[in-house]
Amino acid sequence: MPQLALLYGRAWAALFGQLRRPPRAVCIQMVHSRSQVAEAVLTSQQKPHQEKSNFIIKTPKGTRDLSPQQMVVREKILDMVVSCFKRHGAKGLDTPAFELKDFDIAGQFDPMIPDAECLKIICEILSGLQLGDFLIKISWKDVRHEMVAKKGLAPEVADQIGDYVQCHGGVSLVEQMFQDPRLSQNKQALEGLGDLKLLFEYLTLFGIAEKISFDLSLARGLDYYTGVIYEAVLLQTPAQAEEEPLNVGSVAAGGRYDGLVGMFDPKGHKVPCVGLSIGVERIFSIVEQRMKTFGEKVRTTETQVFVATPQKNFLQERLKLIAELWDAGIKAELLYKNNPKLLTQLHYCENTGIPLVVIIGEQELKEGVIKLRLVASREEVAIKRENLVAEIQKRLSES
Repeated sequence: MPQLALLYGRAWAALFGQLRRPPRAVCIQMVHSRSQVAEAVLTSQQKPHQEKSNFIIKTPKGTRDLSPQQMVVREKILDMVVSCFKRHGAKGLDTPAFELKDFDIAGQFDPMIPDAECLKIICEILSGLQLGDFLIKISWKDVRHEMVAKKGLAPEVADQIGDYVQCHGGVSLVEQMFQDPRLSQNKQALEGLGDLKLLFEYLTLFGIAEKISFDLSLARGLDYYTGVIYEAVLLQTPAQAEEEPLNVGSVAAGGRYDGLVGMFDPKGHKVPCVGLSIGVERIFSIVEQRMKTFGEKVRTTETQVFVATPQKNFLQERLKLIAELWDAGIKAELLYKNNPKLLTQLHYCENTGIPLVVIIGEQELKEGVIKLRLVASREEVAIKRENLVAEIQKRLSES
C-alpha cells in the first residue's frame, strides 16, 4: 500500500487551502495518466555512413505501458473507488505530484465518527471490487503511545490494555476491559476505552465490525500519525487455493494525523484529520493475475451494436444506418471496408463481445426492415426500420 508521503510545498499549499475550508473538507487526489500512457523518449543514434536513424523508444522510469485490456481493468477499479468517494460526499483535489487515491476528512468533529466512516469506505470499496475476503487491522502501538505521551496514561496501564488488544476482539472485548479494576480505576484508561467502545458501536451500526481486528504486529512507518491506524489485507480462501500466492502487502491503509497540516502552516494552525489511501496498483496486480489464472477475457470497447451487410456496394446504407444509431446515443461500429464478408463481420462481433448486430441487405432494404441478430444465441429477428432504435434500446436495457 503506497503510504501518504510528504507532499511538495505547492501541493501542500493546495491541500492546506482545502483543509482549512469549514465545515468539512474531503479530498480525492486523482490518478494521472502518465502511468498509463508513457511518453516516448526518442534517442537518435545515427552513425556515420548510415542513411537511416535508429530510434529507441523508452518508457520513463517508474511507469509502464498498459494494454487496452489492462486499461479497461484499471479504469473499472478507479471508477469503483471514485464513485464510493463521491457517495460519501467527497470533493475533488488534484495534486500532480502524486498518483494516489485518497479520502481525507478534516475539521473539528465529535470523536470516532469520521474514523468509522473511513473504515466503512474501505469496506465498501474492497467488497465492491470482489477481491475476496479481507480484514482491516488496527494497530495498538500508536494508540498506546498517544495514551502515554498525550493523555498521561501510565505505561504499565497502557501495557495492560495492550495485552487485551492482542486478543483481537471487538465490542465484547472492550466491555470486558471495562470490568477489569486495573483499568476501570484509571481515568485516562476509561477515556481510551470509551473511544474504543464508541468506535465499535459505530462500526456495528455500519455493519462492518466483524471486518475489524486489532493487531499489534501492525506498524505504520510514518511519524505523523497521531491516533488509530489501519491497514486492509486480503485473506486467501479455499476457493482461491489454486491461485499463485501474490505478496502485495496491504491494499488499503490510513489513520488519524491531527498534527500534519500544521507542519505546513506558517502560523502553526492545527487541523484534525483522518483519512485513507487505496492501493490501486496493488489491487490491479491482484485482479490481473486472477484473470490470467482463470483465463478471463476483458472487453476493450463498449460497443453495443455492429452494423453489417452480407452484400457488396452497401457502404452508403451502412453509413446512414450507423449515423442513425450514433445520433440516438447508441455505441456502434462497422468495418472500414467497402465490401467486407459477412462471416468476417460476425466473427469480429463474437471475438470482441459485441452483443447485437444489425444487418442490412437488398432484401431488408426492399421490405423496409432491418435484421437484428443476437450474437450470443445467433437468433435473428426482422425489425421495421422506424422501430429499430427503440427495439435496440429496449434490448440493451434488459441485458
